[in-house]
Amino acid sequence: MHLPSLAAERERAIRATMACVRRIEAEQGVSRAALEAIKAELLALAARTPLFPPGDFPPPPAGDRGHRRYVLHQQADGRFALYLNALNPGRGTAPHDHTTWACVAAIEGEGLNRLYAREDDAALPGRARLHLVREVLVRPGQGIALMPDDIHSIHIAGARPARLLHCYGLALEKLHRRVGYDLETGAVLPYNRTFGSQNERH
Repeated sequence: MHLPSLAAERERAIRATMACVRRIEAEQGVSRAALEAIKAELLALAARTPLFPPGDFPPPPAGDRGHRRYVLHQQADGRFALYLNALNPGRGTAPHDHTTWACVAAIEGEGLNRLYAREDDAALPGRARLHLVREVLVRPGQGIALMPDDIHSIHIAGARPARLLHCYGLALEKLHRRVGYDLETGAVLPYNRTFGSQNERH
C-alpha cells in the first residue's frame, strides 16, 4: 500500500531531519551548542508548513484549553522522539523540567516560554522556590532549546491555535522522573502524573 504523496513527502522530511538530529548528538553530545544545531534543523522542518496541514493535525475543538499531541517519529527504544502539539489559545503549563534535552519550533501560532531558575538549595524534599529568568516567544522562525535540567512553562499567546514541533532526546512517555513546580505553594510534583495531558498518536 502506497502512502499518499503528501504523507510520503512528510515522512521523508521527518526521517531526514531526525537523521541529522541523531548525527549532531552523536558528534557533539548534549550541550548548548549542539542543541542550537538541533534547533536549526527543527526550524527548517517547521518552515515547511505545507507538510503539516491543519486538517491532518487539528487542535482540540474551539474553546477547549487542552491540546492534542501527534507522534511523528520515535525510535523503538524511545530515543529521539518528535511530536506535533496542537494547542488552543489560553493553554498553559506549570513550570517543569524534562530530564532530557528538548527543542521546540513553531509551524504556526505563538507559544510564550517562561524560563525559571531555583532560588533554594533543594535541601527540603518536595519544595522549591523559583524565579523568572527570561521569556522566549516561540513563533515561526524562532524556537527554543532546553537542557535536561532547564525549567520552563508554556503559554499559548495570540488569538489562534498554535502548532508546534517538539523534539526530545527521549520520548515523553519514558520521562518518569520529570517534575513540575507549583508557583503558589512551592510544591514539587511528579509532572507526568500530576499534569498529565491528552495524547493522540498518528
